[in-house]
This record gives sequence, structure tokens and C-alpha cells, in this order.
Amino acid sequence: MFVVRSQQRSASSGASARIRGFTLLEVLVAVAIFVIVGVLALTGYNELSKQSERIEVSATRIRAVQSAMTHFNQDFATLEPRPVRQPMGEGLFQALRAVNSGDDEIVELTRSGWSNPAGAPRPTLQRVAYRLQDKKLRRDYWVSLDHTTTDDPVSVVLLDRVKSVKLRFMASNHTWQDQWPPLGYSAPDIMSVRPMAIEITLELEDWGKLIRLVEVPG
Repeated sequence: MFVVRSQQRSASSGASARIRGFTLLEVLVAVAIFVIVGVLALTGYNELSKQSERIEVSATRIRAVQSAMTHFNQDFATLEPRPVRQPMGEGLFQALRAVNSGDDEIVELTRSGWSNPAGAPRPTLQRVAYRLQDKKLRRDYWVSLDHTTTDDPVSVVLLDRVKSVKLRFMASNHTWQDQWPPLGYSAPDIMSVRPMAIEITLELEDWGKLIRLVEVPG
């Protein structure tokens, strides 16, 4: 009987040792490993989030630049030889007028192809102007071609961080002009004359210079 009880006590002691679980040192090691893994995972997540943000900012910038160039291309490619009345009514503005004088206004023109899905009572021709203000490239347009001083344009910011916008115009003799109509031009068609092509140079703070050449049909 004594031997049996001794064996029972020994078995009970072994089972108790097995049930005892982790020691304090083992718990501390496990917690340390968990913390390290958590820090690594959090660091990786933060870096991935920053990369995603940078990619999204870059993609948004690319879309904005592409949109600005697309507007330039569409407007110049549909240039119409239609002058408009000056707001005060004392004369006409040329179908295309542009002077690289460093002022806010860059160019003003008449374009065709203004879509009218709602069937509003307005022409398909549109008067458009581009201007640079506070490093923002703006596109303005008027609902009526021959607008007055009380007709405010609809203004949309196409692009920011723009240092400068320069235009050059190819005349019929294949020479490049810095303004339009060309300096000294006095032919009868001065109000409606159009260039053969237009070179657009955008200088951006982050991308440097971008150049686009647009052919003017007709």
C-alpha cells in the first residue's frame, strides 16, 4: 500500500508540473515577440499607406496636367474665325487674340463644338479665355458670344503650381509669332485670321517645361 500511494503522489506531482503552464520568463519572451511583430506590421502598414497617398497625389497631378492640355488642344483645334463684340460695344475683338505681355490674360478665342445636350437657347460657338492668376491656370467661358460687362464668365481652375504659360503662333508663311494677330498685320481679314498651328509651353513648379503643338484645321 505504501508503494502504491508513493507512486500515486509521484504521478500527481508530474501532472501538476505539466498543468503549471508558462513560466514568467516564457510569458515575457512571448510578449516581446508579439510587440516586435506588431511594430514591424504597423511600420509596414504606415509605409504602404504613405506610398498609396504618394501614388494617388501623383495620379491626381497627372490627370490635372492631361486635362489642361486636353482643353488647350480641343479649344485650339476647333478655333473659329468669328470675332466678337467688345463688352462696351465700341468695336470687335479678333476671333483669336493673344499677347505674351506677362499679364494675367493669356489668350481669348472663339471655338466651335460646344455641346448642348439640354437644348438650351444658345449657340454651339463659345468664347473662351485662358489666364494665369496666383500660379493657377484658369479657363473662362461665356454663355453668350457677344457678352457685355454684366455677363460674368464661368471660371474653372485647370491647374495649379504653374510658373508660366507661353504661346507661339505659326503664320501662313511658316514663321513663328509671339502674338496674334502678328505684330504689324493689317490685312482685311485681321479680325478672323487664324494661325496654322499653335505651340503651348507650360512651365510647372514640379514638372518643368511641357510643350504641346496643336494644328489648327482649315
